[in-house]
Amino acid sequence: MNEVWKKPPIPLDDYLKLVGHEVGVSSWHLIDQKRIDVYADVIEDHQFIHVDPERAKRETAFGTTVAHGFLTMSLMSIMSYEVMPVIEGTTMGVNYGFDKLRFLSPVRAGSRVRGRFTLTEATLRKPTELLSRTNVSVEIEGETKPALVADWIGLIYFA
Repeated sequence: MNEVWKKPPIPLDDYLKLVGHEVGVSSWHLIDQKRIDVYADVIEDHQFIHVDPERAKRETAFGTTVAHGFLTMSLMSIMSYEVMPVIEGTTMGVNYGFDKLRFLSPVRAGSRVRGRFTLTEATLRKPTELLSRTNVSVEIEGETKPALVADWIGLIYFA
């Protein structure tokens, strides 16, 4: 089992105190051509800007292939597991969606990205259900502008 799943849980009251604060920054994750190609196969999107390095070099301003935006977005899951606390008594958490998601900069093949997480809301909707809203910025190593910013919503359920 991956070590990020084994964080010690924190009390709900401690989680609620994190609202308005940066919770953490994930480790760097490499987006190499192999990862891009595997993702292209999974989603059946083989546009040349993602999978043809020579053509992308010739015909785009990027100078190389770039990751699918949704590939970069999908890495937010592992990034969140690295930094977001687990609340005591949690039985499951589910992705509830996004109120905002913007792709701001292309992620060139060979780049590394990491997520910066700020908890912006934690509201008990029911005694056993917490709505959690997190602002996420996925940074590209060596770049000033992030790959994406998102207002990500999750539901956390308790026993």
